[in-house]
Amino acid sequence: VALGIDNFSGTVGGNISGTSDLAPLDQQAAMIQELFPDAKNVGIIYCSGEPNSVYQVEVVKAALEKAGCTVNTYTFSDTNDVVSVTGTASDANDVLNTAASCAEAIKSAAKKPIIAGEEGICKACGVATLSIDYYELGRTTGEMAVKILKGEADISTMAIEYYPNPVKKY
Repeated sequence: VALGIDNFSGTVGGNISGTSDLAPLDQQAAMIQELFPDAKNVGIIYCSGEPNSVYQVEVVKAALEKAGCTVNTYTFSDTNDVVSVTGTASDANDVLNTAASCAEAIKSAAKKPIIAGEEGICKACGVATLSIDYYELGRTTGEMAVKILKGEADISTMAIEYYPNPVKKY
């Protein structure tokens, strides 16, 4: 979806399938509201050059706006901008969300709590995230491969699978 594949329905077609480590973005937005119910302004920091981050921001922003929050987005294009962008976002918002790299720089400039897009970023600068179990996701990928190798499934019709049970980590 982030790459603009036309009519993407979960199946890529051809000789491509697999698993995705994308956490449910609607649940991530809900976690922001659960942990910070008084937050009215949410700032989202991300790298504008990462299509996956752009997609995540659009989905989280829409979910938060639907719930009545004002969402402000802040982009950076390289590591030199991260500290100033984070400072600006901190000054204007009650809580921050990031799907961005550069977690240490974000941590140094953030004056507000951060809900992170994944566990590694959370460990570096966040207060909470939805965590994917990469071992189990790898196991799912392996099970898909076994079905293909045994002739039990056609890769061109296999939908991409997602980790179904993300865990909140603090």
